[in-house]
Amino acid sequence: MSGDKPSSGWRDVDYTKPLSAEQVARGQHRSHVGGMWETIGALQRDFLVERGLRPEHQLLDVGCGALRAGRLFVDYLAPGNYHGIDINETLLDAGYDSELSDPLRAKLPRDHLRATDRFECDFGGVTFDYAIAQSIFTHVSLNHIRLCLHQVSKVVRPGGSFFATFFEVPRRFPLDGVRRGTKDQFTERNVFFYYRSDLFWAASFSPWVPRYIGAWDHPRGQRMIEFRRAGDSVPWKLQRAARNTTAADVHAATARLARRVRRRLTG
Repeated sequence: MSGDKPSSGWRDVDYTKPLSAEQVARGQHRSHVGGMWETIGALQRDFLVERGLRPEHQLLDVGCGALRAGRLFVDYLAPGNYHGIDINETLLDAGYDSELSDPLRAKLPRDHLRATDRFECDFGGVTFDYAIAQSIFTHVSLNHIRLCLHQVSKVVRPGGSFFATFFEVPRRFPLDGVRRGTKDQFTERNVFFYYRSDLFWAASFSPWVPRYIGAWDHPRGQRMIEFRRAGDSVPWKLQRAARNTTAADVHAATARLARRVRRRLTG
């Protein structure tokens, strides 16, 4: 390890901790999901609309929290076409009760919002055209990301897209390094940084074709990646290799490394 100590601003956050009625009345549900309420909410809506989201589409919001973006998606989409999951039930309650007007609540049945700690997102057979996870991969481990991609792949239609943000470090950034900032970033704990190849690896366990997007005007510098749901008629690993050379390069590099290790062990 590098021996660097976490900054004094770092702390382990219990995202499941219920918010009290007093905290919600003070608006702490907004700061709990990272603040920048108007900016980041509108950023997500505009991003998906620019990439083809239409009112008739079905959208899954992974880690929707108190509906920072959800209230805007509900307004944009046709009634019943928004679903969200989050680890904290009280955040969902705060968003539904405090952030939606009566007309918006009429467009969103409360059972379209679900609390889950394992990214369970099967809403009775609903098939989604789009999904988004904004600032979720920044706070969970790589195994959680792999699980998330697996669960979401089961409910997104072939050809549909899952967009996710993450904090990226360069390929040569040291594994035991600490990326300094307002909140320091680590490979092994919250707040997490990732190499681009980490997300390609996590996607390789499910029928996704990943495509790196990069900068998308996020005020905190999070990068965007798209996972396109592969079709069922063609083996999805072949689709990914055919459509995204970066993923193929990652697998080739892994194979070369394995051959080098075998030579050293046998030599």
